Amino acid sequence: MPDELNSPPDGIIDGYHGHSLTIRILMIVFSSIALYNAIELFILLFLTFQHYRGLYFWSLLLSVVLGVIPHTIGYILVFFNLAPTWLSLTISTIGFYVMVPGQSVVLYSRLHLVVQNSRILRFVLWLIIVDAFILLIPTTILTFSTAYVQTLPFIRGYNVVERLQLAWFCLQEFVISGIYIHETVKLLKLMPNKDQRRSRIMYELLAINFVIILMDVALLVVEYIGYYSLQTTLKPMVYSIKLKLEFGVLGKLVSLVQTNRSQPTSTEHEEYPGFVDPSQLTSDVTHAMPAESRVPRGMSAWNNISLESLPMSERRMRPSTNSTDNSQPP
Repeated sequence: MPDELNSPPDGIIDGYHGHSLTIRILMIVFSSIALYNAIELFILLFLTFQHYRGLYFWSLLLSVVLGVIPHTIGYILVFFNLAPTWLSLTISTIGFYVMVPGQSVVLYSRLHLVVQNSRILRFVLWLIIVDAFILLIPTTILTFSTAYVQTLPFIRGYNVVERLQLAWFCLQEFVISGIYIHETVKLLKLMPNKDQRRSRIMYELLAINFVIILMDVALLVVEYIGYYSLQTTLKPMVYSIKLKLEFGVLGKLVSLVQTNRSQPTSTEHEEYPGFVDPSQLTSDVTHAMPAESRVPRGMSAWNNISLESLPMSERRMRPSTNSTDNSQPP
């Protein structure tokens, strides 16, 4: 490890110099999967969302367009020496700025669906903001210094901070996912045992969050065993997969709180769960609510969910208040 810390990572200066064909193939494969996932998710966002607004929509969109894609392309240019170093590093750095903190913002933007404690939400938001400033700026300075100054203090500092940064951002996502898992388990305990469908969805949500954590652990392992070039191309692939999982998470969350009343010709009938008041579906599910508009303490977390700004497939068959009122007998 000391020798690795005193030498610049392979690839950051004048391209990748390793002779392993397997590493080169894996770098191309990881980058290709990341770009494919990003392009697919970009198309899905505009095909499925009815309204292009809300913190969830924009954080997911920017993480893809200005995060995964530039970060992937930047490191392809770096490792295969296809562009000037300053241009390649600038593109990859911009992508990293948006991709990694952006993933945490996506996690935060749906956290309010299961957390109604404003102090916890405020803590998570400030954690994301402060960590971004503390970790991103020093790493950027050390990255360009390693590439151009190439003195031992800068090289050693970059190797240490780069590993610390990755571990810290992973820990940040562990904290956010841990809060989500904890609150989801609490909701699961409040659900009636006979409601097998909603219980199954909750278990699926827990499984998705555990998968996200395991991918972060795998990324850390690759980093700390010394495969820098492999880790930097694996990273955008992992984050693109996590963003696609996040896209599926929201749909499952909404399916817990929306009504799926069928057409009169259908034989399927689903009701709101007992802890949902349909008349209170007024907030925007795609971003955390301001503190002044939160429900009073003690009320259910699901009483303030709205279908506005959701994919059209998630908005179907929502009963209107007027139709409900008109259907009541005089």
